[in-house]
Amino acid sequence: MQPIEAVASTTLNVVSRVSGRLAGAGAFRLFHMPFARSKLRGLERELFATATVEHLAVDSGRAVTYRWGDGTRPVLLVHGWQSRGSRLSEFVPGLLERGYSVITFDAPGHGDATGRSTTILDYRAIVTALHDRYGTFEGLVAHSLGVLGSFYALHHGVRAERIVTVSGVCDFDFLIEEFSSELRLRDQLTERLRHQVDRRLFPDVPSERTPFSVTHAVGSVHAPLLVVHDEGDTRIDVSQGRRIAAAFGERAQLIITRDLGHRRILGDADVVRTVLDFVEHGPSAIGTARARTASAD
Repeated sequence: MQPIEAVASTTLNVVSRVSGRLAGAGAFRLFHMPFARSKLRGLERELFATATVEHLAVDSGRAVTYRWGDGTRPVLLVHGWQSRGSRLSEFVPGLLERGYSVITFDAPGHGDATGRSTTILDYRAIVTALHDRYGTFEGLVAHSLGVLGSFYALHHGVRAERIVTVSGVCDFDFLIEEFSSELRLRDQLTERLRHQVDRRLFPDVPSERTPFSVTHAVGSVHAPLLVVHDEGDTRIDVSQGRRIAAAFGERAQLIITRDLGHRRILGDADVVRTVLDFVEHGPSAIGTARARTASAD
């Protein structure tokens, strides 16, 4: 546990013994606040200097959007938690070579965006606004939390012809459990956090139903899926990727990598090539669903 997390853990657990309501509200706020903000790396800086940059206001701040190309044949790249759009840079040159326009963004509290936090509602708003502007995405490639946020937008009307999930989160409940475990929150405080999530993010969801899961979108998302996950991912367990693939059945193709972890997987040459082929050619480029191994760089 990092020092800032240790302080947060102690503070929330102590406050919860005095006021469960205040502690629950504090946990909810911290739940959506990245502990670190990623910065541009050298090669990413060169690529992003060539992008068309715009800003988009959402509830938690102003997102920054980036585009290469004129906007036709759009492919959307969606980053995860404590990340930024530039972390999916390895996909950009290949997509441009294949004739696509590429769009990505920094969500509030991430990268060069304003704000201190972001929610799944912000992800939905950003993805929906970009969809309204550019039309149906020919491809949507999402990483980690970006998978859950993207599917929340897809479930609410956004359309994509082909979808790729990399190291993806399937269930919102998984995020609550991981957050509570990481900060060693008392059980009562975790329940307070769940109550805050239900009330403030999913007020229309019946109380007996869990918060949003990618599995809830099976009936509303009809595009083919490529699901890529590393068997040794210590951030988002591979079981989350398997749940996504299992939910979509024959519409999904599952690739399990080895020794790439949660982030290196985005830069692996074999993974990048496979994703590009899937976006361009669909399931026929991958063959029957299978597990594939890949070596770390």
